[in-house]
Parts: sequence; structure tokens; C-alpha cells
Amino acid sequence: MEFNFLGRAFKGDKVIWCIFIALCVVSLLEVFSATSTIAYRQQNHWAPILRHAAFLLIGSAVVMFLQRVPSRFFSILLLGLPVSAILLIVTMFMGEDVNGAQRWLGIGAFTIQPSEFAKISAIGFVAFFLSKMKPGNEDWIFKTLIIGVGVLCLLIAPENLSTACLLFGVCFLMMFIGQVSLKKLGMIALVGIGAGVILIGSLTLLPDSFAKDYLPDRLATWKARIERHSSENEISIHDKLEDGSVAYKITDENYQVSHAKIAIANGGIIGLPGSGVERDFLPQAYSDFIYAIILEEMGLLGGIFVLMLYVVLMIRCGVLASKCEKKFPRYLILGASIMLTIQALANMAVAVNLIPVTGQPLPLISRGGTSTIITCAYFGIILACSSKLNNSEHEDVDESIANIDFETFDSIPVEQNNG
Repeated sequence: MEFNFLGRAFKGDKVIWCIFIALCVVSLLEVFSATSTIAYRQQNHWAPILRHAAFLLIGSAVVMFLQRVPSRFFSILLLGLPVSAILLIVTMFMGEDVNGAQRWLGIGAFTIQPSEFAKISAIGFVAFFLSKMKPGNEDWIFKTLIIGVGVLCLLIAPENLSTACLLFGVCFLMMFIGQVSLKKLGMIALVGIGAGVILIGSLTLLPDSFAKDYLPDRLATWKARIERHSSENEISIHDKLEDGSVAYKITDENYQVSHAKIAIANGGIIGLPGSGVERDFLPQAYSDFIYAIILEEMGLLGGIFVLMLYVVLMIRCGVLASKCEKKFPRYLILGASIMLTIQALANMAVAVNLIPVTGQPLPLISRGGTSTIITCAYFGIILACSSKLNNSEHEDVDESIANIDFETFDSIPVEQNNG
């Protein structure tokens, strides 16, 4: 009886559920530890972790709801694309400035991050049109995808370049998996690489004084991060002591990197459970650099365990996608899992100083509001698409959307049994 109840309550793939629960447990433990720097400033010391737990609870409710939704209804994410674009435009002019970036939009007593809505909407948008692609309409589908995703990325980039690059990269991979012409993808890749080289080259060559006086604040920030990462050996100064030995000097430029390295070194193999010290010194220890805190308190073994959770998530979602007879849920599973995995790897790479600081949270583990709930939505979508892979209710398109007149756009055929 008990097993029947659990089976009805927890639909979808059990491996995905185990990964979700494991990430939630790690998140509660590490955020509770890492928020010590903000807990002591509040009357209620439990407030930071209670806030995070509340968002995880809301996110879990989102998962429980979405896992029961037939995948055809996720085509509603198409409407999220224009809504996200409008929110991003409003944020440019009316957004709240936090840590030098205008990425949040205040709605009453709450703040939301429109870029998170844009990411999940773009994945649904790309999955839908890839599922409709046929030899006769590939050109129109490709142009639609590039314009839709490109506009969103351009709106996100001024305040959050890393998220724009992440979103475009994930959508590009989805198009590659969806068998879009390699020639078309190659042209887009060349344009993207060329633009990146020009941007990085320009920022690197421009004098600091010019960047501060004439460039927008975010461009100046990107320039500082690139230079700081590329010239770390020059910034990480070693002072010579009286006895002839040298001491590592922590400066404003290498502060984050230095304390992240100290946290990793402190952790060793098995870590210092609940006894980490760098959480009190490392900026954004509960968000951007939470993986460094995990390595300090859970050690190398704990760090590998968390890394493997995301790796297994990607592998398992690949297996689930391969079993989908319908194209739409297949691309939804792949898009959601690629987004979660690449974002996790980016956060970890920042913590161990492999890439410059990006501001990407560790999915489901980092403290957050909008990002936590949207991450849970990714899991809900994956579980919904995996719950009844061969069930007829998992049609590609909702009836209301199937009735759209595509003849205006080169007569794109819609087949009810085409995933």
C-alpha cells in the first residue's frame, strides 16, 4: 500500500528523483553553513536558511505539479518567449541594481530574474520547432530559431553576458542534436567565434582609463575579469620575508580566487564538516562560490559526489531521451539536462579558477529565489516527459497550437503522431 502511494506521488524516472532529492539535501546543508556572513546581521539567525528552504519547498511543489502534466502542454513555453523579452526590456529601464548588475525586476515585495524565465522559455521554443522540422521547412525553422534565441540573448547580454552565452550555447547544441544542417550551424559558430574574439581582443587592448571613462560599467567589469584571470600570476604577488622565504599576498584583485583556493586546500580528501572557515571570507560563498565551500566542508570526495550527480543527470536524461518516441519531449529532456549540466560545470570551473567569474549559480544548490524555482521546473519537465514515454497523451502539440495557420510561414505540416 505504501509503495503504491509513493508510486502515485512520485511519477517519472526514479533516478532523476534520487538526484533531485540528493541535490536538495546538499543545498540545505551547504547554504545553512555558507550563509553565516548574512545570518549574524539579522535578528533571526535562522532567516537565511528558512528563506532558502521555503524556495526549495515551493520548487518541490512545482516539480510535483509539473510531473503530472502531459508533455504536449509544455508547448505553452512558446508564449514565454515574447513575455520574457518584454520583461527583459522593462528590466533594462526599471530593474534593481544588485552587485553592479541590473538583472532583477521588482514586483511588489518580490524580485524576479527575467533571464531565468528566458532560458526555460527558449528551451521550450527550440524543442517545439525542432520537433516540427522536416526537409521541406528546415530553412524557415532555422531562421525562426536563430531570430528568437538571438533576440533573447541580445537582451540578456548587456547585464549578464555569461547567461547569454550559456543560453545560446545550449540552444546551439539542441539544434546540433536536432540535426540542423551542419553548414548552417558552422556559419553561426564562425560568426559567434568571430564576435567573441573581437570583443575580447578589444577589451584587452583598450587602456583601463578609457574603459572606465567611456565604456558602460558592465563592459569595464568584463574587461577587469578577463585581465584578472589571464594575468593571475602577475596579480598574485609574493612578498619576500626577512628570512628569505616568500609569502603569498592577497590583494583586492585576487581576493575571491585566493580564498576559493584556500577553501579547497583546507578541505583535503574528507573535508571539514561544519567547520569551514572560508565561508566567512569568501564573497558570495552561498551562491557563485558555493562549490568551493562544498570542497572545504565535504572534501574532494564530496566535491566528486556533487559533480557526479550532474554527470549522472546528463547521462540518465540521454538514456530517457533515446527512449522517447515523440520528438518534442525528447528535445525538452535534452535541453533541460544540458542547461543544468553546463551551468553546473561553469559554476564549478569558476570555483577552481579554470575560467573567469561568471555569476552562474550551482543549479538547485546555490541560494536563490527565481533560479531555484526555475531549476525545479526543469526537473519537473524532465520527470513529466519520462513518466509515460510511450503514452499517447504525450503528443507533440496541444490541439490549440496545432490549429495555428502555418501556411503563412511556408506551410509547415503538423502531424499529430510526430513527437
